[in-house]
Amino acid sequence: MALAVAEIPERGHSSTIPTPITPKCAWALLQADSSARLIDTRSTLEYSMVGHPGGAVHIPWMDEPDWLPDASFSARIKDVFSSHESVSLPGHAPPILLICCCGERSSDAGQCLIDDGMANVYNVEGGFEGPLDDNRQRSTSSGWRYDGLSWQQY
Repeated sequence: MALAVAEIPERGHSSTIPTPITPKCAWALLQADSSARLIDTRSTLEYSMVGHPGGAVHIPWMDEPDWLPDASFSARIKDVFSSHESVSLPGHAPPILLICCCGERSSDAGQCLIDDGMANVYNVEGGFEGPLDDNRQRSTSSGWRYDGLSWQQY
């Protein structure tokens, strides 16, 4: 399962969209950089009932009952990094890895972060469960669970 750090996509600080990253490369980046954080942007119900990546911080981009983007999303992300015990190097923006069900909502959330001036934002391709297949099932072709990465459910 180990990936070389060279396989992790390089984030351009001037990029205007979240950098796509595969689940396996996201896992490798989390292992290689202690300042990196995986943020699960799914709803509270999805996070607890469907399961979530081990160690992910849960900050919903949209949640029940109104299903509107959280106006305080960027501030909540900044809080995660400001309260983190390890200090990042000067000039180093800690990697922000975002994940949702299949990669769409987390891409929108990542765009919000970039628009709010944050850098080093990644979007996990395929999300936690991957896209629907022809039988309207998930986790059959891609995603965090499909790749056999650490996850839990409660």
